[in-house]
Amino acid sequence: MKKLILSITVIAFLVSSCEIANFDDDINKNPNLPSEAEPSQLIANAMLSLPSLSSSPQGEYNAQYLSEIIYIDDSLYPESTTSFYWLYQGPLINLQTAIENTNVANEAAVAKILKAYYFWHMTDRWGDIPYSEALNGTEDFTPAYDTQQEIYENLFALLKEARDQLEVGAGLSNDIIYNGDIEKWRKFGNTVRMLMALRLSERDEAWAEDEFTNAMDDGIMTSNDDNFVFQHLANENNENYWYNQIIRQSRVWWAIPVRIINMMEPNNDPRLPVYAEQAANTGDYTGLPYGTPNSVEADDYSLLGTDIYEQDAPVYLVTYAQAKFALAEAAERDWTTDIPETHYNEAIEASIVQWTGSDAGVQSYLNEPDVIYDPANGIEMISEQRYLHLFMHGYEAWAEYRRTGFPDNMVNPQGRDVPLRQAYTSDEELNNTENYQEAVDRQFNGDNSIYGRLWWDVE
Repeated sequence: MKKLILSITVIAFLVSSCEIANFDDDINKNPNLPSEAEPSQLIANAMLSLPSLSSSPQGEYNAQYLSEIIYIDDSLYPESTTSFYWLYQGPLINLQTAIENTNVANEAAVAKILKAYYFWHMTDRWGDIPYSEALNGTEDFTPAYDTQQEIYENLFALLKEARDQLEVGAGLSNDIIYNGDIEKWRKFGNTVRMLMALRLSERDEAWAEDEFTNAMDDGIMTSNDDNFVFQHLANENNENYWYNQIIRQSRVWWAIPVRIINMMEPNNDPRLPVYAEQAANTGDYTGLPYGTPNSVEADDYSLLGTDIYEQDAPVYLVTYAQAKFALAEAAERDWTTDIPETHYNEAIEASIVQWTGSDAGVQSYLNEPDVIYDPANGIEMISEQRYLHLFMHGYEAWAEYRRTGFPDNMVNPQGRDVPLRQAYTSDEELNNTENYQEAVDRQFNGDNSIYGRLWWDVE
């Protein structure tokens, strides 16, 4: 009997030990830190990278929106390289994974729209980039570079595919941009298509017009409520980049260029008090010439406006005013039968309301002699006003400057012209040598320079 009791005890211990072992496996899994993310979570995570497409000192220098006070060399266009790896390793792989693993139509569609938006931003900075063979993980560490023309063709197709897949009214979870409003995502996707098409105006006007009008007809942004905006929060984990730089790190490094002040102050532009502070020592708006070679006293110049770098300040990425400026230009190019001046005036009004929160001063600004629309200089006036509207969205303003040549008052600090692109990271020359070299040879005669001209950037 004692032996039987002992045997039963041993068996019970072994069984309970197995149960304990199984329990230990489970207890090591943190339910608040899942090993696999849902597609909606991956899409939301990709959205968190959106401010970096705008909040960048280099982008502001290329558009000459900020004058460097301390580290002057950074704004003198040195021949340096810039990595695009973080975009592939972060938001893009998350979006691609979501596309491949979701069975929710709106998740797939929104992921495709964001994927197209990121890739458009990238190709307009670097030129040809890995696209069709990218985002394959460990299956391909050395993807080929697609031509910019091929990328544009694919992105137009991807955006149309997303347009057809969207289910308005069905919603979207974890949407930190539009809070699940699929109609706004539809307008955003079509507006991106339209702006992409305009970028091709000097390369292939017939193609540009066709894509532009098709996107317009599919339904674009109709008010500032449709703006594609990243809203920061008043906490350290989600704060505005410029707040971190200027307030948290005490970097009083940036003033407003004199050319910006001169474009705005004589016309009593209502946006100037938002964009710039009056100089502390004088109480006047005093611009610092871009590329000033020596360090200066910050209090002598107008610094970046405090509204721009509030902790929870938004980042405007694609806006209704942009869409209206695009419509004004399309009308000026006779792509539509609209009246250019109407869109031009409405674009300026939308811009002022966006930046100031009020339409006060709109009509008086529109009545300024240098602001009244002049059909003889239509493209130039539209481009200059678009440039003022895009303040602090440097990469986008830089792209529009390269396309149109306006505003034509950009300066050449110490004889250095405004760059025409960003150079591929030197890591690509080591890690993806053959494809890198083919892309550099094909586009820039073997010279990975910041002065290589992109495919759509026609002289």
